[in-house]
Amino acid sequence: MTINMEAVSQIKYLRISPKKIKQLGRLTVGLSPQNALDRLEHLSGKAPKLLSKAISSAKSNAVNNLKLNLQNLVIRQVSIGKGPFFKRWQPVSRGMAHSIKKRTAHITIKVGEKEIKAPEKKEPEKISAKGKPPMLSGKKEAK
Repeated sequence: MTINMEAVSQIKYLRISPKKIKQLGRLTVGLSPQNALDRLEHLSGKAPKLLSKAISSAKSNAVNNLKLNLQNLVIRQVSIGKGPFFKRWQPVSRGMAHSIKKRTAHITIKVGEKEIKAPEKKEPEKISAKGKPPMLSGKKEAK
C-alpha cells in the first residue's frame, strides 16, 4: 500500500477574474511543473504570470517540505474559485451610477508524484480440444 503525498499551494484574493485564469488552469493539469512553467512563460498577460507563481510555489513545497523527487512530479489538480468582489461605481447620464464588480480569484494547485504502474502479465488464451478458442456468447456454431 502506497500513500500518495501531495503538495498544495494556495494563492488567494488575486485581482483578476476567475474566468480568465480557468482557461489556462485546464491546460496545465497532467503536465510536469517544469513543462507547465515553460509553456506559461511564452504567453502574455497577467493570468500566466499569476498561475506560474502558484505552480512554482507548489513545486518548491513538494521538493523542500515533502522531499519528493522533482523528475516524478506532476500537476494533479488545479482549482480556481471565486473570491470576494469589490464594488465600484461608474457614473452614467442623468445623474445616475451603475455598479461594477471588480472580481477576485483563489487558486489551489496540488502537485504529486506520478503513479508508476507495474506491467500486467497477460495469460495465454486457453484453446479447447478442437483447436478453437472458447466462445464467449454461449451460442453454438452452425455447421
